[in-house]
Amino acid sequence: MPSGLGSPRSRAARAPDLGERSVFVADQRVGKGGRRRARQRRHLLRLLQLAALAAAAPLAVAVSAQWLLTTPRFAVVSVDVRGTSRVSAARILAAAAVQPGTSLFGLDPRAVASRVEAIPEIRRADVVREFPNRVVISVEERRPFTLVHAGRLHWVDEEGRLLGASPEAVVPQVPVVSGLSDDELASMRSAPSPKALAAIALIRALLRTGSTLAAEISEIDMSRKDGPLLYTIDGVEVRLGTEDWEERLARLEGVLAQVTGRDVRAVDLRFRGQVILRRGRS
Repeated sequence: MPSGLGSPRSRAARAPDLGERSVFVADQRVGKGGRRRARQRRHLLRLLQLAALAAAAPLAVAVSAQWLLTTPRFAVVSVDVRGTSRVSAARILAAAAVQPGTSLFGLDPRAVASRVEAIPEIRRADVVREFPNRVVISVEERRPFTLVHAGRLHWVDEEGRLLGASPEAVVPQVPVVSGLSDDELASMRSAPSPKALAAIALIRALLRTGSTLAAEISEIDMSRKDGPLLYTIDGVEVRLGTEDWEERLARLEGVLAQVTGRDVRAVDLRFRGQVILRRGRS
């Protein structure tokens, strides 16, 4: 019987291991410890990949930002001005200082709007970037409300901001304000003076009466410490005092109706419940 064969009664010989272990398999175990190390390797690999992406991201952002700031595709070609009537578009463009070729991504709309709003006649400015290459500046101009007499006539808006000298003779619909110093007038280009605000408040009170009283007052002199001095179109001086203007203006309407055609030079309403008339003209 050949030696390679065994009988049923003989002890079974151990079969030789004909397969060789790979270097990748040699150290692996099938148990829980092997699976845990495999998960750790995969987790480490993911961390390395994320770290590589994080390291490359700033460079990619920097390259993209540089391209956006330098590409001609987003360079300013035109600047449009809308909403102007009294202020020229050229003056607004000069204040905006947006140079052709400036990148829309490098433009600061708020800074441009602030420069435009520095123009005394401009109340508000909105700056919009219209891609790919245009800027639109929309403005709201200050509306003239009354005139201030200080050597020459200057327009003032309802917020007491100086708008500039009146280039031509006009007939104002509300009383002219006087009694402001040159310094007060100069400051009103950036902020209203207290006297100007008081005069505007008085004009509004006149308009609220709903009568012709506002048309009868030609001038409001704010130079006095004891309150404004009003002049009617007939030359009558009216002293109101520093308070209770609404009530005193209501009395003034009746008083003026009574003294029309009479030789009255001044009306004094500064004292509560009293009306003092001064007769004769000097």
